[in-house]
Amino acid sequence: MKPTLLLLAALLAAAGGAAAQKASPMKPSDVTESAIADALAPPGTPEAAASGPRTRGFAPGLRPQAAAKKTGSAAVLITFVTDSAQLTTESQRALDTIARALRGGRLANLNFVVEGHADPRGGADHNLELSRSRAESVVAYLVNEHGIDRQRLLPVGKGAAEPLNRDQPAAPENRRVTFVTQTN
Repeated sequence: MKPTLLLLAALLAAAGGAAAQKASPMKPSDVTESAIADALAPPGTPEAAASGPRTRGFAPGLRPQAAAKKTGSAAVLITFVTDSAQLTTESQRALDTIARALRGGRLANLNFVVEGHADPRGGADHNLELSRSRAESVVAYLVNEHGIDRQRLLPVGKGAAEPLNRDQPAAPENRRVTFVTQTN
């Protein structure tokens, strides 16, 4: 198995995001176009089927109805200036790479939920609004700096409801942005 696939296995999530809640987010330095495309392309897409085993007209193990319900997900450690929605320079570079992947062939026709997450420090209302603002900041950057169609990106604030590291509430991985592929 390719090393990239091992990293991505930790990032892929089934519908509902259960796997993404257990995986560590991708650090900005680890974000590549192929890693994002692999994580966000839903299973069962023509690109995924084409890379699978070749047979005489069927692909064992692929069930179109089940595959259509699954989504891709990539949690990325997008950092912001403390207690704000202002992106850091490092995060802008990661989003530049993500934008190239979103414009690429495998992801060009897909829509995404951009989930903002916060750690539990501060009040629940504050964290929810902060996570919404951060998700919107990421969407605005992708739209304004890279021309991604705004209709493809739905910002959603999750507050502190879905921490990755429950043992260390203030851990950086609890403050992240997750891209989730929308299915129709």
